[in-house]
Amino acid sequence: MPWLAISLEMDPAPADALSEALIEAGADSVALEPAGERVRVDVLADEGADAGALLAAAAQAAALPLPAFRTARVADEDWVRRSQAQFGPIRVAPNLWIVPSWHEPPDPSARVLRIDPGLAFGTGSHPSTRLILNFLEKGIQPGQRVLDYGCGSGILAIAAALLGAGEVDATDTDPQALETTSANAARNGVAVRVAAPDRLPPGTYDLVLANILAGPLIALAPQLAGRTRAGGRIALSGILEAQAGEVLRAYAPDFAVAVHARDDGWALVAGERR
Repeated sequence: MPWLAISLEMDPAPADALSEALIEAGADSVALEPAGERVRVDVLADEGADAGALLAAAAQAAALPLPAFRTARVADEDWVRRSQAQFGPIRVAPNLWIVPSWHEPPDPSARVLRIDPGLAFGTGSHPSTRLILNFLEKGIQPGQRVLDYGCGSGILAIAAALLGAGEVDATDTDPQALETTSANAARNGVAVRVAAPDRLPPGTYDLVLANILAGPLIALAPQLAGRTRAGGRIALSGILEAQAGEVLRAYAPDFAVAVHARDDGWALVAGERR
């Protein structure tokens, strides 16, 4: 089927923030490419989508002015060809690679997570995803119960399962994300239980992960705290460094929390449940 393609150019930091907000607002795929000192943002949406309304919603969520943009129609096969040319294997942690299905793993001895660019955010290329994947590789304990809140493509939940988690749940408000996570988990041969937020099983988790945006993370603080056991940990990403203080204040009542790592203007907030 044909798609609506939206293109615009921005400075790097706001482009990163807008890319995540676009996915939250309903875009099917967002890709960033260097364009001199700026970044080109290529957005893919359903053919019938309202480009102006989509961008306005995303800009408002990211606290950015509405940018100028261009639109075009893109045939499905052209998008697949462009995606395959753009995305290759990505080393996201010392022993963890994200590898699209059309590539062979560069390091056969490393753990490989098979994720194709598609209709849910999360290919491993974004700094916010790299931050939390590095956290997982260094800090996950065998047998832990893990929740990936706002799972997108399922990349965090699948990585947790590959790295030894005993029980992994993944949730998202977007039904398409739930379908994508289920398919990606099956492709990687791991067990991930997928459910909408109101259908999650009861109980708390040893580790709660969320790679969303600062605004939604702040609003979700009570809910995510309620899902983390006493002494359990939380890891939050999708946070610009300038927004980290607000997120820390939102979680401080329930967690001993701090900025754990930084990458290219993005911050990972992590801590332990009191």
